[in-house]
Amino acid sequence: MSLKKLEQSFNNKCGVTLSDSVEGRVIADIMEGKPGIKVTHYPAMIRIDGTQQIEFDMKEISEALGRDFDPYLFQVEMSTHYGRMVMLDDKIILFANPEDAKEYIGF
Repeated sequence: MSLKKLEQSFNNKCGVTLSDSVEGRVIADIMEGKPGIKVTHYPAMIRIDGTQQIEFDMKEISEALGRDFDPYLFQVEMSTHYGRMVMLDDKIILFANPEDAKEYIGF
């Protein structure tokens, strides 16, 4: 039996896990149509994975929900994320490469 070698290279991915709720489903529906995004539905959660960068636009989500939705409410729906997360007033951006976020985080 051979042990697989751990991959230690950069995979260029980022993503979030959302609760399977009304809000989570609306966000997933919006993101499914975007290039480079993969949405996976599980019984109690929704995974949204992307390559290089994912942007969640709060105005777009608010319009789809029919009510205000901000980055803080997004975090309530999000159980976890991977990649460098930048939270702005009107959007949340995830970066696979932390250096790509340097203009936002003051590298």
